[in-house]
Amino acid sequence: MKLIENYGAKPENIYLCDTKGVIYKGRTAGMNDFKESLATTQVSQDTTLAEICVGADVLIGVSAAGVFTEEIVKSLNKDPVIFAMANPEPEVRPELAKEWRPDCIIATGRSDYPNQINNVMCFPFLFRATLDTRSKQINEEMKMAAAIALAQLAKEPVPQQVKDAIPGRDFTFGRNYVIPTPFDPRLIEVLPCAVAKAAMESGTATHKIEDFEQYKKELKARVAN
Repeated sequence: MKLIENYGAKPENIYLCDTKGVIYKGRTAGMNDFKESLATTQVSQDTTLAEICVGADVLIGVSAAGVFTEEIVKSLNKDPVIFAMANPEPEVRPELAKEWRPDCIIATGRSDYPNQINNVMCFPFLFRATLDTRSKQINEEMKMAAAIALAQLAKEPVPQQVKDAIPGRDFTFGRNYVIPTPFDPRLIEVLPCAVAKAAMESGTATHKIEDFEQYKKELKARVAN
C-alpha cells in the first residue's frame, strides 16, 4: 500500500478485494488483522467488484481465475494497467484483455505470456543484499529500491542471451515489455546493489559495502557459467 501511495495514489482511491468481495470496514467474512488494516470506509457490503473498478487506472489481482470480466476490463480508465496474478489461470487472459482493451498493459504470473511477474526476479537478490549488509530487517526502503531497480532495468537494452532464451519475443520497452525476465543475468548485480544502498542509507545495515564495483564482480562470480 505504501508503495502505491508513494506514486501518487490517494488511500481513499485504493480498493482491495478478495474472493469474498470488497474488503470494507465492518465485514466479518474471511477477515484477519491484515485485511482489517486495509479495509475501506468508502464502500459497503452491497458494493460489487464491477462497481469499484469503473474508471480505475490499475487492477492488481491475486485472487481467482476469470474474475476480471469483460464488463470490468472495458470500464477501466484510458491505458489501464492490469496485473492478473492468479495461477495457473489468471483473472483475465492477456488475449482477452487485449481484445477488450487494446490500450491496456497486462501482466500475469505465467511464463508463456509477455510481462511475467515472478518473485524469483526479486527475492534471491533482496535476501542477498540483506545478508551482505548484515541488515537487521528488510524494510520498505529496501523493497522500494528493488522495485525501482527492476523498473529501470526494463528500459535498458536486453542482453542477447535473454533473447535467445525466449526467441520471438519483443524486448523493447513498451506495453509488451515492462519488467525484466527471470532469465536476465543483470539481475544478480543490479538488484543487490540497489537494495544494499537502500539498507545502508536507511540505517538498517550493520555492515557497509565500501566498493560497489568490487561487490558487482563478487555477485557475478556467484553465477555458474
